[in-house]
Amino acid sequence: MFILVGGAIGVASMSIGKLLGPSRPDAEKLSPYECGFEAFEDARLQFDVRYYLVAILFILFDLEIAFLFPWAVALKDIGLFGFMSMMLFLSILVLGFIYEWMKGALDWE
Repeated sequence: MFILVGGAIGVASMSIGKLLGPSRPDAEKLSPYECGFEAFEDARLQFDVRYYLVAILFILFDLEIAFLFPWAVALKDIGLFGFMSMMLFLSILVLGFIYEWMKGALDWE
């Protein structure tokens, strides 16, 4: 039942948007866009890898921050040891972030 209702809501909202929304396609909107740079023909052409570096760093820190939610929920149960363990984890995370910042990994020229 849940899958049917969810699917119906998804199809209904997309259909309403298609019927009521404006449709003004142009060449720029219809052009392919992927990974922060223009599409090219040959896969062996060189491209700037800074986009991937920033994306990987974002995913890394985003996943690290996801550890804070279960810790915050169970903070009363884990006591001082759990609190100090998380402070050690966060200090290592902050040191890694400062290191990346000083190395210029987050700079976009």
